[in-house]
Amino acid sequence: MAPANQKGAAKKVAVIGAGVSGLAAAYKLKCHGLDVTVFDAEDRAGGKLRSVSQNGLIWDEGANTMTASEMEVETLLDNLGLHEMQQFPISQNKRYIVRNGMPVLIPTHPISLITSNILSAKSKFRLVLEPFMWKKSCSSEEDKDYKDESLGCFFERHFGKEVVEYLIDPFVAGTTAGDPESLSMRHSFPELWNLEKRFGSIIVGAIRSKLSAKGKKNGGKKDSMRKKGQRGSFSFQGGMQMLTERLCKELGKDDLKLKSKVLSLAYSPSGNSASDNWSVSYASQHNKNTQQLSFDGVIMTAPLFNVKEMKFTRTGKPFVLEFLPEVTYLPLSVIITTFKKENVKRPLEGFGVLVPSKEQQNNLKTLGTLFSSMMFPDRAPSDQYLYTTFVGGSRNRELAKASTDEMKEIVTSDLSQLLGAEGEPTFVHHFYWSRAFPQYGRNYSTVIEAIDKMEKSLPGFFYAGNHKGGLSVGKAIASGCKAADLLMSYLDSYSDDKLSKKSTEGAN
Repeated sequence: MAPANQKGAAKKVAVIGAGVSGLAAAYKLKCHGLDVTVFDAEDRAGGKLRSVSQNGLIWDEGANTMTASEMEVETLLDNLGLHEMQQFPISQNKRYIVRNGMPVLIPTHPISLITSNILSAKSKFRLVLEPFMWKKSCSSEEDKDYKDESLGCFFERHFGKEVVEYLIDPFVAGTTAGDPESLSMRHSFPELWNLEKRFGSIIVGAIRSKLSAKGKKNGGKKDSMRKKGQRGSFSFQGGMQMLTERLCKELGKDDLKLKSKVLSLAYSPSGNSASDNWSVSYASQHNKNTQQLSFDGVIMTAPLFNVKEMKFTRTGKPFVLEFLPEVTYLPLSVIITTFKKENVKRPLEGFGVLVPSKEQQNNLKTLGTLFSSMMFPDRAPSDQYLYTTFVGGSRNRELAKASTDEMKEIVTSDLSQLLGAEGEPTFVHHFYWSRAFPQYGRNYSTVIEAIDKMEKSLPGFFYAGNHKGGLSVGKAIASGCKAADLLMSYLDSYSDDKLSKKSTEGAN
């Protein structure tokens, strides 16, 4: 790989999309000496990482926290020097589910589960005996249908209907805005899906996997820098956007083309070299005329609905993307509220509360609320509580589009019932995502197959982002880094082929 300081020697790569996937990919490529240009039609980088600081308040309108479960995340944080900016929520293991109209603490230990009233005695019994009572697929169809089994069906086979209604349903709504019956188990939770394939029982598989991972950890080097307890979900001082801002700073302004909409991409191979095989045409807000740049490879991280709007050409002929299936996107409203502490009669310490679909019968309309200033006390003045509430998703798509006044009424009503919040909030902010999440539906295999086809048909083109590999921030980062690795391997293979041919010609 050519060093970055050798001008003109570095391979040129276009990264389309300046969300966390694209920025992570671009940063990795630049660290390996490649010349990177990042395009985004928006006037800001960061995608779904969007933090706001206003009047002594700090909130996130997109992802509020992330984890470092993926190796790529730890590596990125190390390289960026961001560990010192991490913020870990206070009492993050205290999380609540609504049952019979009131919050109930989710047990974190088997003994506390037995004494908790979150589940009936029958469901507790079934949970404990899952290794012996789990049922095989509820589908009598062939293997193809089994792979597209819904989350609801999968977890009901293992733990029963009540667990799905009061644990799985609110968790899925809170993390994907979806519902258990619409989502594919294989694509939404591939780790658990694979555990069943290997061990049958989820509990047995989880225990054995944990023991195996612990053994490997004890056999390797321990990270002496990580403080005890500093694990799980985290954010950054100033909000999640600090991550993408640091990435942008490392890339530099010259590598970022914001307000630049990509219109078309053309692949035209030039012999045995990858040089300038790709041309990217784009229009910027300050220059409406179409501009064009040449690259050796492309990483695409734009949502698929944006990709379908772009024109692709391969060796001079149109490459039509009709094979890309429609992806369902879920709308979501994020409502930020503050209340004077004396007006919240039953404040809860912890991460937040999730509302199962079934609790709509108790007049609760929100998906859940994060206790933002409980997690991070610096996010609000000391005399106020800051809450982040979510409305919409697959549970109520139309409600997600409601006005700010309607949202204020809905959120105030739910927080009054759940936390004893009295009176009007002292601050209200409403942000609407028309396409918050792509839904990993039961036909999502067709989406993955279409992405694979696009990559195989277009040499030097790789796709990354939350349409492939997972919706979390960590998964998106890992997806971008893996795409960068694949592109570098592709470019290296071209260089190796060229050297091999030269050696053969010299021998002759």
